Amino acid sequence: MQAWPWLGQHWFELLNAVGVVGGLLFTAVSLRSETETRRVGNLLTITSNHREVWTELYRRPELARVLDASADLRKQPVSREETIFVNLVVLHVSSVYEAMKNGLVIKQEGLRRDVGQFLSLPIPRAVWEKAKALQNDDFVAYVEACRK
Repeated sequence: MQAWPWLGQHWFELLNAVGVVGGLLFTAVSLRSETETRRVGNLLTITSNHREVWTELYRRPELARVLDASADLRKQPVSREETIFVNLVVLHVSSVYEAMKNGLVIKQEGLRRDVGQFLSLPIPRAVWEKAKALQNDDFVAYVEACRK
């Protein structure tokens, strides 16, 4: 019963405190929703970039050998165009890795398998062996783990 007199004297402060707490809760919910929206937007951007990179493979028949598991690099070494294409794929994967590492995109469950399979092919493997010296150590460790 002592609460009523206190409430009568301090109702304004209580209302302010409830308003502040409510505002903080609303801000937290809004921030969480905005973060999820941004992560989905980032995923859509990554998907668009992925499509752009891989469209080159279909537009340019001379790149078809990149996906050939039986490519013989002794008979026909990796071409400049193939090297550029594989490096573009590596840069794309590096961007996706950094975005995932920093929580900026929804985790891609099959990415590890995809990277491992791609870089196990003869041409991508040869290009990766040269390009990895120019990559961040944590990204190199990630790719090497994918390859195993």
